[in-house]
Amino acid sequence: MIGLGVAWRLAQAGCSVTVYDRGEAGHGASWAAAGMLAAAVETEPGEEKLLELTLESQRLWPDFARELEGASGVSVEYRDHGTLVVALNRDDAAQLRHSYDFQKGLGLDLEWLNAAQAREREPHLKPGIAGAVWSPRDHQVENRCLGRALAIAAQRAGVELVEHCPVREIVLASGRATGVVTERGQDPADVVVLAAGAWSREVGGIPPAQLPPVRPIKGQMLALQMDPAAPLLRHVLWLPHGYLVPRNDGRLVIGGTVEERGFDDRLTAGGILALLEGAWRAVPTIEELPIAEMWVGFRPGSRDDAPMLGPSGIDRLVIATGHHRNGILLTPVSAAVVSAYILTDMLPETARPFSPERFAKHAPARPRVAAAQ
Repeated sequence: MIGLGVAWRLAQAGCSVTVYDRGEAGHGASWAAAGMLAAAVETEPGEEKLLELTLESQRLWPDFARELEGASGVSVEYRDHGTLVVALNRDDAAQLRHSYDFQKGLGLDLEWLNAAQAREREPHLKPGIAGAVWSPRDHQVENRCLGRALAIAAQRAGVELVEHCPVREIVLASGRATGVVTERGQDPADVVVLAAGAWSREVGGIPPAQLPPVRPIKGQMLALQMDPAAPLLRHVLWLPHGYLVPRNDGRLVIGGTVEERGFDDRLTAGGILALLEGAWRAVPTIEELPIAEMWVGFRPGSRDDAPMLGPSGIDRLVIATGHHRNGILLTPVSAAVVSAYILTDMLPETARPFSPERFAKHAPARPRVAAAQ
């Protein structure tokens, strides 16, 4: 998603752009995601700088969605119904109150609800929950539709999209990136953007010191099938262990485990059991719903779990990865700041804390980047 977004913006600016994808475009971590745009309720202590970036992207989302739908002809199913965070028992409520006080202290638009108020919004919540937090500005988008829309919009803007063609190596000459090597040979480039998500360290040619410190964080997920005409839930629901995301087609996405298992793509009984049990404890009526799908995805996690956007330490090699759980949320702002850096040689202020150079022992001088025309 990040790579497609950057490519679309660069093509709109008049650049000649080629996107290489190891599989089908939009079918990596972006396909496996839940599409939540939860800048407020996901913010934790220590993420104040990240909050500035997520809030900026959240503000961009409505116009970004409209523009993308107009350019692609594909609805991304942007839903602004808001998000509920639910506490099932006293201990959950104490933890939720702690998070709520911290997030309210940052000026976020949140409201504490008692059990009755929460069940007014979502009647299928189990009776006797301990409380909830209402976040009206945390929305959602259908990430799979988003991937299709970005691929179409990028191609219509002139991007060459080469699928099922992994980049084997980034070509370096005289200390700068000059192109890529794939199965179709060597392709020259004025600028190379590495946006391979959790697979970014597997691309050859980059010296170990400049490889982005990104790793795969496994997540197991599943979807149940509701009646689209009478769905059990209307809002995104955050639970003590997991989340529920209702879709327009009646699917109810349940996620997601967080596992340090490398690229192990196997579903496990324990992972799926934990997801179903956590969801059932909050919304017991899901037990009658059929299972529509189960899958595994790999979030790209950086060393500090924040994105890496901008200079790599190698001239004309730009990094756009490490978004962890915020990839869909940060798509508009990532596309904007990375394309701006390539076009102007300046990283916008909100993105500067997330330059990949923060991981360098001795940050090199910022490279001059020339845009492909």
